[in-house]
Amino acid sequence: MAYDLITMGRIGVDLYPLQTGVPLPQVTSFGKFLGGSASNVAVAAARLGRRTAVITRTGDDPFGTYLHEALRGFSVDDRWVTPVPGLPTPVTFCEVFPPDDFPLYFYRLPKAPDLEIDAHELDLDAIRDARVFWVTGTGLSEEPSRTATLAALAHRAKAGTTVFDLDWRPMFWTDPEAARPFYTEALRHTTVAVGNLDEVEVATGVREPHAAARALLDAGVELAVVKQGPKGVLAVNSAGESAEVPPLPVNVLNGLGAGDAFGGSLVHGLLAGWDLEKTMRHANAAGAIVASRLECSSAMPTPDEIEAAVTAGAVQ
Repeated sequence: MAYDLITMGRIGVDLYPLQTGVPLPQVTSFGKFLGGSASNVAVAAARLGRRTAVITRTGDDPFGTYLHEALRGFSVDDRWVTPVPGLPTPVTFCEVFPPDDFPLYFYRLPKAPDLEIDAHELDLDAIRDARVFWVTGTGLSEEPSRTATLAALAHRAKAGTTVFDLDWRPMFWTDPEAARPFYTEALRHTTVAVGNLDEVEVATGVREPHAAARALLDAGVELAVVKQGPKGVLAVNSAGESAEVPPLPVNVLNGLGAGDAFGGSLVHGLLAGWDLEKTMRHANAAGAIVASRLECSSAMPTPDEIEAAVTAGAVQ
């Protein structure tokens, strides 16, 4: 049976402070969580009842073992999560200063194993058969992951729904201009593009939301989703339909992971055949719920939690 969703990209261990408003040098206790955007999106969709899997790589170490156990615990298929001898599993620390300051510190040296995904090792038939295939901009930042990502997209040839999470992380690139040609190539093979204002600017050179959405459609996608932070989310499709949905009121504890919850719910709505506005309202609610919690992967909401937030018009 084909997967509802296969994601491809980052995985790692998130070590988040259990104290908020405390600088990292003074933090005394941390929680350990599954992390990495592609992996979190698979978890978020699985929490909503979807059959998901992730393509990624870890170190051949205890943290790698933990990530396998965590994925299975979240009902995400880990068959395409393979070890890379000699490279450590990435670890990410953050600081938590609500409501809007959450610095991230990536430890991905000498190289992250998830950038060692090789095109020759991909199950291209499974990728083509999945109802949704999800890739990220980080996967384009280095070889061999770049070639593997583009090969997977080319083989899929826009079968089903193919999502490009623009996922711009400046520390993984020399500059935006170096990224844009690879983003342009990926957009040729995808049906949905998702990104915030910084990310759509990297992909298209345009920052104004409506103009950026049009530029993404002109680049070849069928649905452009532009996240505008406190102004909510804009979605425009190639049929001329659009939806602009404000964010839900929420007391933010940790904004990290909200975008991944949004992504998992977006996939769920697309698979369910919802209209644009309903899809965006539910995705916004999923992101807001995770923003109200400390962790990311284990904080992904259930369908009932999302529905309650949409009905209430706020995260309680």
